[in-house]
Amino acid sequence: MRIARIFPIVVCIIFSSLAAHAQFLMDMIDTTSELGKGMISMYHKYDALRFSGYIQPQFQMAQARGAASYDGGDFGAAVDNRFTLRRGRIRLDYERFNKHDMPVVQFAFQFDGSERGVFIRDFYGRFFENKFNVLSLVGGMFARPFGYEVNLSSADRETPERGRMSQILMKTERDLGAMITFEPRRKDHPLRFLRIDAGAFNGQGLSATTDFDSHKDFIGRIAVKPRKILKDQAILSGGVSVLYGGMQQFTNVIYTMGTVNGRPGYQVDSSAANMGKIAPRHYYGADIQLKIPNGPGKGSTQFRAEYIRGQQTATALTTETPGAIPVNAQGKPQPLYIRNFDGAYLYFLQHLGSDQHQLVVKYDWYDPNKKVSGKQIGEPGAGLTAADIRYNTWGVGYLYYANEHLKFMFYYDWVTNESTQLEGYKEDLKDNVLTCRMQYRF
Repeated sequence: MRIARIFPIVVCIIFSSLAAHAQFLMDMIDTTSELGKGMISMYHKYDALRFSGYIQPQFQMAQARGAASYDGGDFGAAVDNRFTLRRGRIRLDYERFNKHDMPVVQFAFQFDGSERGVFIRDFYGRFFENKFNVLSLVGGMFARPFGYEVNLSSADRETPERGRMSQILMKTERDLGAMITFEPRRKDHPLRFLRIDAGAFNGQGLSATTDFDSHKDFIGRIAVKPRKILKDQAILSGGVSVLYGGMQQFTNVIYTMGTVNGRPGYQVDSSAANMGKIAPRHYYGADIQLKIPNGPGKGSTQFRAEYIRGQQTATALTTETPGAIPVNAQGKPQPLYIRNFDGAYLYFLQHLGSDQHQLVVKYDWYDPNKKVSGKQIGEPGAGLTAADIRYNTWGVGYLYYANEHLKFMFYYDWVTNESTQLEGYKEDLKDNVLTCRMQYRF
């Protein structure tokens, strides 16, 4: 009878992960019985479970109806304002530690639900070696280890979205693959400040349902964790990243930048030898973060910067990494376009007298084709399209952290594009966006 009375209480404790020590449970449960032993076993097993999540309902206003946008997707043809549920994330983590409080294994599952549907975001397992406590191996679906902004959680980021370049080059940020990490976990290790990631990935990210070629992307990052500098008055961190990959060419028609009629334009290579070769997708990046505390309860001043350049293979009308073999209306493979790109972002973050109020100023640019600009785009015979236009974005926002579970964001993006000779892009588009968001987090 005693077991029957306390059983509902114990179940609640186990599955809500609210916790009690095993000794406390043993005092409550008759561990000499088989049922009691089973309940303690369940506690030890499921106490390692952790649930977390957040939702981001928001209201947005665009400068014009039908605006194309990287602030949560394009607006409908007749729409210049909208309510959306930008993200609705639920995450489950399972972790086990050894008797020295060192991690042994981790499992993570996260999905995103909104009015657009339900999608998996993370699904991976991680194994930690426990002899030297410096290495771990992860496999499954997880964030690519490239740069800082790509790996900064949407729940923690001070802007509504990642920059245009991050969204185009690494859509959904995640991919299927395997990665080994060097990261000392003992506090007395001389290299505890260092983290090195190296992994192989399919390359298409979550925009693909399956891999469409046998080529894999290598992604590596060397990062220095936050370190105190200037007599402990500031905290500095940073890293360098590389993505060395590509995609198989399913067509012999390849376009690269050169000179056409004495002006910049695309040159075609239709050699039969192109078929089956690997078109390049090579990115090189560096990032730095500086944080200066303003005093107890007054927050901090922060500066962040990241620069990425390289080669990107896509199609005539977009520089987004293809999620499937690009084909035309007749089902035949489209020609591929290889462009040299670069882009960057800079953040200025300032708490306004307390931890609850924060000002955000951000500038980012993405130039998908460094070898052409402005009125050169649209010249007859050059083959240049809207995919070659550079965009610059200024963003200003205010954040109010009501408590650890609730955050309010008010953010405005000024987006400017190059003026070209292309119809529809001869002057700046009306695509500025105001975002008002609430975030609930547990």
